[in-house]
Amino acid sequence: MSHSHPHAASHGPHDHGQHDHGREGHEHATGRAGAVSRVAHALRPHSHEPADQVDPALEASAEGMRVLWVSLAILAGTAAVQAAVAAASGSVALLGDTLHNAADALTAVPLAVAFIVGRRPPDRRYTYGYGRAEDLAGVAIVVLIAASCVLAASVAVSRLLHPHPVSDLAAVAAAALVGFAGNELAARYRIRTGRRIGSAALVADGLHARTDGLASLGVLAGAGGVALGWNWADPVVGLAITAVLLSVLWRAAREIYRRLMDAVDPELVDQAERALRGTP
Repeated sequence: MSHSHPHAASHGPHDHGQHDHGREGHEHATGRAGAVSRVAHALRPHSHEPADQVDPALEASAEGMRVLWVSLAILAGTAAVQAAVAAASGSVALLGDTLHNAADALTAVPLAVAFIVGRRPPDRRYTYGYGRAEDLAGVAIVVLIAASCVLAASVAVSRLLHPHPVSDLAAVAAAALVGFAGNELAARYRIRTGRRIGSAALVADGLHARTDGLASLGVLAGAGGVALGWNWADPVVGLAITAVLLSVLWRAAREIYRRLMDAVDPELVDQAERALRGTP
């Protein structure tokens, strides 16, 4: 930022002492402003100025949209493979995992809407822009994770009360591994990119994909138990997966809550305090 001095143009020549005093005051003011700037940047690393918000928001949204479509393709392919095996084997557990993967792929829809809305520039009513649309999408994704918990629990209880014979256990196990690999790949891609661009909703969506990967491992364990003659193994593993889903739900909900409440990373506060202590 340039520092203009309109009073210098209106005043006549002044002696060297006055010039040194003015320069000393200017340097002191500049140093003080620099300290305040460092503190403000530490506490609020992003700006709410429209000129500073629009271009980074567009760039982040474009990257977020690319992640959504790539992960959507991965999960759609995974669900298609699992659906074919589920239809051939009659595995209810694999069918439920297929539905989970399909639901996780569909979460790209509210996130895509959020990223598109977030590209709108600030206006007189929404002077900070529309970036909160991502937070609202994050709430929707948390609701979807909660619904997955209910579905997993209900299917597990139903399988426990009414055992169902499963054929082609080797194919079921292979499909479970495909489901885990696809979900974990999509989860890592979403979480890494979401944290880099500051999208809590994308991180929550990645956590959702990770839960579906764990569900796929549960299908693998259940298939192994059925192969040993333990028909109760699959529903018991399903109940264990429900507990894992609840844990992921809690973490995702906490992250979204902190984002909605404008929580600040304590490390940033520590940086601000160090900057203040180091400035006379």
